[in-house]
Amino acid sequence: MNLNKAFVLGNLTRDPDAKTLPSGQLVANFGVATNRIFYDKNKQKQEQVEFHNIVTFGKTAEIAQQYLKKGSMVLIEGRIQTRTWQDSSNNKRSRTEIIAERLQLGPKTAQKNMASETPSGEKEMPKEEIPIIEEKEIDVKDIPL
Repeated sequence: MNLNKAFVLGNLTRDPDAKTLPSGQLVANFGVATNRIFYDKNKQKQEQVEFHNIVTFGKTAEIAQQYLKKGSMVLIEGRIQTRTWQDSSNNKRSRTEIIAERLQLGPKTAQKNMASETPSGEKEMPKEEIPIIEEKEIDVKDIPL
C-alpha cells in the first residue's frame, strides 16, 4: 500500500493566481511559507523556512481566490506531485507542487489593518466577538441507557 499525503500550515507568500482551464474548471496557484525552529548542536536557536507551491482546482480554487491573500494563514491537505517539461531553450525543468484536496482558512488578518485610535492617540485593535456557550450541568439520570 502506498500513501502520498501532505499537510502544510503556513502563510501565503503571494495572492492566489486563478485561471480557467480550457475545460472550464478554475485552477488557482499560490505559495505558502512554513518555518521550523530548532536548536543546533551549540544550543543556538535556528529558523529554517520552506516555500511550497500549492495548486487548487474547482470549488477549492474559488474559495482560495475569494478568501486568501498574501500573509493569510492556511492549512493545506493534499498530495505531492512533480511536473517536468522542457522550456523554450530546450532545458529540462521540473516543479514540485502540493495539489490541495482540502484547505482550512486561518484566523482573519484583515482586522489587523483596521486599528482605530483612542482619544489619547493610542492604537486599539477591534475586539473579536467570541460567542459564549453556556454549559448546563448534566445529571447522570438524564443520560439515556
